[in-house]
Amino acid sequence: MDVIDAIESRRSIRKYDGRAVTAEVLAQVLEAARLAPSANNRQDWRIVVVTDRKTLESLVPVSGGQRFVGECYAYLVGVAESGGTMSTVDLAIALDHVSLRAVELGLGTCWIGDFDPNGVRQVLGIPDDHEVPICMTLGYPTSSPSSRKRKPLGELFMSNGWGSHWQ
Repeated sequence: MDVIDAIESRRSIRKYDGRAVTAEVLAQVLEAARLAPSANNRQDWRIVVVTDRKTLESLVPVSGGQRFVGECYAYLVGVAESGGTMSTVDLAIALDHVSLRAVELGLGTCWIGDFDPNGVRQVLGIPDDHEVPICMTLGYPTSSPSSRKRKPLGELFMSNGWGSHWQ
């Protein structure tokens, strides 16, 4: 699969079939995150990979009550070191790599925007001096939702300054 194919195929998956992801496949997905670029190559982030069913269920209430959090195979919790000026951006890049590699391997992901960072921190025992800026589900999807309409290039991009639409 080409990168553009993975980008075009990626969807937000909220229904998982319950199959386990093998350790080998999970390692391939996590390797994509490890290889992601980071500011000054500091890699001042960590990802907590939650696969324990009981812990996943404990994360549902602190993840906006979204049931699919408890139904995915793994919940990836991005943890940034406090004071890391680019660690949140670096985490987003790493998890974007995860989302694209997952598509290639037949998995699905969903970025979680509705979660309580302090609640997630408490459930997982993450120290108070670390931030929890981002979470993502991972697993085998039951189906692939259709693509959504996207704005045209000229509406999103500008050329050489504000107000000059790109071609």
